[in-house]
Amino acid sequence: MSKAATPGSPSESPSLSEPGGRIARRFRELADRGELGLIAYVTAGDPSLEVSEKIVLAAAEAGADVVELGVPFSDPVADGPTIQRASERALRKGTTLAGVIELVRRLRTRADVPIVLFSYFNPILQMGLETFAEAASAAGADGVLATDLTPDEASLYGAAMGARGLDTIFLAAPTSTDKRLAKIVRCSRGFLYLISRTGVTGAQEAFPEDLPALARRVRQLTKLPLAVGFGISQPAHVSILGGIADAAVVGSALVTEIERAGSADTAAKAVAARVGILKRAAREGISRRSTMPAPPAAAER
Repeated sequence: MSKAATPGSPSESPSLSEPGGRIARRFRELADRGELGLIAYVTAGDPSLEVSEKIVLAAAEAGADVVELGVPFSDPVADGPTIQRASERALRKGTTLAGVIELVRRLRTRADVPIVLFSYFNPILQMGLETFAEAASAAGADGVLATDLTPDEASLYGAAMGARGLDTIFLAAPTSTDKRLAKIVRCSRGFLYLISRTGVTGAQEAFPEDLPALARRVRQLTKLPLAVGFGISQPAHVSILGGIADAAVVGSALVTEIERAGSADTAAKAVAARVGILKRAAREGISRRSTMPAPPAAAER
């Protein structure tokens, strides 16, 4: 890993001055090491923005390759009960999109981990596309994922984000047709987020059998890194994904650790411990990708 990309240490220069920015650089480094990436999601403001700052720094230090900061929303239709409760707690604390952007600004002075703002489209639209894009970029965000925004309605959004150097990340689902996937790919920058199953977020025991087929379909359409989310909570999940995707997204499992914690320090330590376990599976387990050439075929007898 290059010095500029070391988790937990601030960048010496803004990401937008470099081709591709922090997200692209991080995935290149992971590919060079033959390593599956780990993307950590936390709901910003749960239980407070100050605690979220400690949690994100702890996650980055423990090995998170990218952090998704969830913007709390009053009607999180794509989220399961765990993240719904986190959004409710954050909103009761008065967390706003502007406050989350300010959190990014504080984090950027202390860490170089790529940060994606994970939001429903309504808060972004209420702030104004241009205002949001300018503020998020200036704060040091690297990408945006608007969960309920479709590619068909994303032209103005994509232009505003792209003009500020923000990667636009979109979701692809098992139900997406090849024609739909092609449209999603054309709008995407940074990485593509593959939903492992239909339904809402939440930890699961196993992945659907059609996940590898979805990944293969998408690989035929783009060279963007593929991140798989929805349901990842165990090292075994990370190991399985090593042969399918470029990164695993863990969300509800981390939010559960925060919900159970009795203090800021406990929450940060619990998240760091979970991230560390999952990242070790990515570095050392069967998910690790070989960077060596394939052995020669055995001689015929």
